Amino acid sequence: MAEKKFETAVTELEEIVRGLESGDLPLDEALKAFEKGMKLVKFCTDKLEEAEKKVTMLVQTENGESEEIPFELENSEEG
Repeated sequence: MAEKKFETAVTELEEIVRGLESGDLPLDEALKAFEKGMKLVKFCTDKLEEAEKKVTMLVQTENGESEEIPFELENSEEG
């Protein structure tokens, strides 16, 4: 099975939120939807943190100041 994409997870999460906000779901279904939503939130948060690490990393310069530099992978995943 292919890995879930961030955008797909966000769309699913939006649908769950709409369903919960509508108040039309029976309690059991609402609890299941909430549980799935929490898993999606964790997935999305993890993906965002992973992306942030890839884009930027914080380093301290010799004079003690912080500087942002692009994150570079040691082993590129591309060909």
